[in-house]
Amino acid sequence: MSYAPTDDAVIATLQATPVRRIFAYAAVFVLGAMLILLAFVQPPALGWQVFLIALGAGALVVAELLRRATLLGLVLTEDALRDTAGRELARLADVRAIDRGALAFKPSNGFVLHLHTAAPRSWAPGLWWRFGKRVGVGGVTPSGPAKFMAEQIAMRVTP
Repeated sequence: MSYAPTDDAVIATLQATPVRRIFAYAAVFVLGAMLILLAFVQPPALGWQVFLIALGAGALVVAELLRRATLLGLVLTEDALRDTAGRELARLADVRAIDRGALAFKPSNGFVLHLHTAAPRSWAPGLWWRFGKRVGVGGVTPSGPAKFMAEQIAMRVTP
């Protein structure tokens, strides 16, 4: 969880809280375990049993991805929004607008960045996602620091 900025000063950081991380991980893990358990305790037809096992295994994989992703945090600098491993989510010069309204299609306690150019799809469960020209930030993050980060981005994006 160390971020070594090159020459940019850190404006805001966003980190998942331990309680939210544990709750989200446990919820997805228990879902996967229950689906697999259901497939063997009350076995339905073979096709449905395979489906339940595959769905449960998928949920367990997502739980592990969520656990690993939420170990990281997000860092806002004057140039870009990055995770603490250094992966760039969006350059601030590429941000067209920011959406943080109640009716916006955004992660919980988060916001969505609308970009000028499309970027490759990527996802860090519980922390952020990127699909085309949109970057969603939030999930298991606390609302206060997410709101502060969104305001800082909005101040730097508006003309």
